[in-house]
Amino acid sequence: MALSKLSGDEQGIILGQLRNTLEPRLAMYFSSASTELRPLLPPAVRQQLRADYEVATALCVKMGMRSCKELREATTVGCHGKGLSAADLATLSTLGSVLPALESLILSERSGSAGPDGVQRLAEGLVAGALPAVTCLNIYNMHVGDAGASALAAALDRGALPRLEVLDLTSAGIGDAALVALAPALRRRLALEHLCLFDNPFGDEGLAALVAPPPPAGTPPLPTGGLKKLEVLDLDCTEVSDAGCATLAAALDSGALPALVTPQLNDIPASAAAIDIVSAALERSRAEALARAERAAIAASAARELGRRRSQRLRGGEPGAH
Repeated sequence: MALSKLSGDEQGIILGQLRNTLEPRLAMYFSSASTELRPLLPPAVRQQLRADYEVATALCVKMGMRSCKELREATTVGCHGKGLSAADLATLSTLGSVLPALESLILSERSGSAGPDGVQRLAEGLVAGALPAVTCLNIYNMHVGDAGASALAAALDRGALPRLEVLDLTSAGIGDAALVALAPALRRRLALEHLCLFDNPFGDEGLAALVAPPPPAGTPPLPTGGLKKLEVLDLDCTEVSDAGCATLAAALDSGALPALVTPQLNDIPASAAAIDIVSAALERSRAEALARAERAAIAASAARELGRRRSQRLRGGEPGAH
């Protein structure tokens, strides 16, 4: 079909798919070769595309990569102590839609170069569908805080990081208000298996927002999902006390965390007795999970036997029948 047969909006969509900050030549080539697309990429837009590419190239070099092609094809990106600024993180966020191979993103910066709003700007720039293959996001020693947590929750809820399984926010300045803001979005992530919140200043209120058992009848339901696949929850070096441990134990007993295997509760204000209560609840939860698995296996076996008998009847009756 000739491009002239398409509407202006449809032509714009095609060109939009071709506009890749990490590989701007595609849009340039097609617009040069097509009289229909050429008006959609005027000189000002071409200049901006070149400028964006130069910024992206500088970021790639700063992150220790030889070229934009290396970033575009990477499955794992680990950026440790590279002095990333808030502007760098904002640029990285704009590339989220053109990194289809990236599965693991690790950002660690002790210098404070990203400032108080670097992670916030990263999250704010992640559009729906950004970082489509990323299953593991690790952010170490970079301030998230209340604003960053709210921005990350918004990014998750609009569809960024759709395959996220592992989230590590270590030493990120996440207090109670931040975790309360982030928790609903995390509870909606059905694939989340590992959540590390090591060395953050939240306490019982934040933990309750994350793992609270189902509310009493007549109250609004919690977000769907509910961390049903969560296996690891790292709460080491937080401010969780006895009350938080009681909340976690209640969540385990209610079946709200059926897959949990490892709750890390080291170096927290909670007493040894409170932590023991969590351990006992975890053992009960594991026993119930095993019992459910056994019941499911029995039901599956019974269903197979029923299907076999039905198949035999359809073929002419039970064995030995005349």
